[in-house]
Amino acid sequence: MVSPVVERAGSTASAPRRYGARGERRTVLRSLRVQRGAWPGREGSSPRCRSRGPRVRPAALDSGRRIDRRQEWPSCRTRPCHPTLAPANPLRSLPTDAAYLASVLASISGPIVLVGHSYGGAVITNAAPGIPNVKALVYIAAFVPDKGEQLGVLINKYPGSIIQPATRPVPYPGPDGTTGTDLYLEAGSFRAVFAADLPAATTRLMHATQRPFSAACFTDVTTSAAWHTIPSWALMSEADKAIPPALQRFFYQRAGARKVADVPGASHVAMMSHPGITARLIEDAANSRS
Repeated sequence: MVSPVVERAGSTASAPRRYGARGERRTVLRSLRVQRGAWPGREGSSPRCRSRGPRVRPAALDSGRRIDRRQEWPSCRTRPCHPTLAPANPLRSLPTDAAYLASVLASISGPIVLVGHSYGGAVITNAAPGIPNVKALVYIAAFVPDKGEQLGVLINKYPGSIIQPATRPVPYPGPDGTTGTDLYLEAGSFRAVFAADLPAATTRLMHATQRPFSAACFTDVTTSAAWHTIPSWALMSEADKAIPPALQRFFYQRAGARKVADVPGASHVAMMSHPGITARLIEDAANSRS
């Protein structure tokens, strides 16, 4: 999702600091963009972003539809208000998705905080290089690949992921006449694999509205890694069955994340089960200054 952007923040500590450390000088956020990963569908856009007046999530772009969901959340009288845009992730291939996101970013003036969840972390990593007004990256239970790496190889670097056996391949025709493969999460595995800390009623809706992504995303090679030059913040889901916590820890340490929020018991969709922690982490990135 895209939202007001921020000047880059805080300390340049060599090792990640635990979430909650303070001391940054605050500045004004101009624009924020959050990129969702695969599968969450229209229910996977938390944390709720605030707008002035009623406690309403700003309208987001989701598959071309404007959505306005009312949620209880602190108003702008007590917390900063950050306009947010959440364009859909095409989920066709890493090069395609990154190029699409880069085109959206190029249309935004002012500094940007770029947030990616899951596969969306790989997309923002590849999309941000060359966009000079992207000032911070925030990774939420996300892939953080380096140049030359493939997600399908990385997911097996540490044990703990049960996402691949839970997927169902479905062929689809490509525009050039070739056949691609979409990956769906099976109904019987969805909650345990993806969102075990959410109510069953919620995960049933998430499963029904999931957006599959192309299997090609697992084999596509990262061509550029923005975290080498742009500071990052990160959230680690300690009970993640999709991207193992050990792999997340490896990613965040390698990227030199300025803050890491460890969330015990959090599933892969920590932004939905722990929206307050997620929002505060994003606000830290937005209010930071290099």
